Amino acid sequence: MDYYQLPTRPQPARILIIEDDVELCAHLCAHLSRRGFELSSSHRGDEGLSMALRFAVDLVLLDIMLPNENGLNVLSCLRRERGIPVMLMSALGAEQDRITGFSQGADDYLPKPFSLAELDARIDALLRRVAIDRAMDVPQPQANRPALELDLLARDVSFNGQMAGLTASEFRLLLTLHEHTAEPLTKAFLYQHVLHRPYTRLDRGLDVHVCNLRRKLGAIQVSAIRIEAVRHQGYVLLCEGPS
Repeated sequence: MDYYQLPTRPQPARILIIEDDVELCAHLCAHLSRRGFELSSSHRGDEGLSMALRFAVDLVLLDIMLPNENGLNVLSCLRRERGIPVMLMSALGAEQDRITGFSQGADDYLPKPFSLAELDARIDALLRRVAIDRAMDVPQPQANRPALELDLLARDVSFNGQMAGLTASEFRLLLTLHEHTAEPLTKAFLYQHVLHRPYTRLDRGLDVHVCNLRRKLGAIQVSAIRIEAVRHQGYVLLCEGPS
């Protein structure tokens, strides 16, 4: 793939916090405001979802246990409409809860309680990845090739004009695999370059993202590329024709 740089936006990143703990929400807003971010917040799931869909937002910090609409339902609804990066925040730290969050499109999962230093590091990592995604683009395919296109602003892929509805993490995964077409990539490499966290044997987040990516590409009838598991290694993207 060939890429060209897009101009970066001068305005500060806009963060929406959806958290029912009023004191914690105010504390996070004050801290992130001091860092120069633009902040908005809600203490209810339904209201937070409406704000995320109505306003331009660069990142959503989303609690799971929310009144009126729980965070996982908010995430599911949001993913049908937007590719905004979402970091779940919850005291529910069990492996299955994390897998459920990732399977519904979360980009990161921050268990409570957490330090402001860790929150800052994870926010910075997510926003860096968004900036990188938006700074890359691909040339239009030639007329005689299938119209498989990467939309870096929406962080999504389309085939013959039909969008796949990828999350930001799924888009980064596809981009990374495509950049290393036919080269098996280890899970450790993919965790670091796509999810930006160390790989552990019990972490199934990557497998969930791969499964969702395959399903979404299949739903828009992309057949020229396949994502295959490589035994004892990780995954590889194979091309069967122009893509």
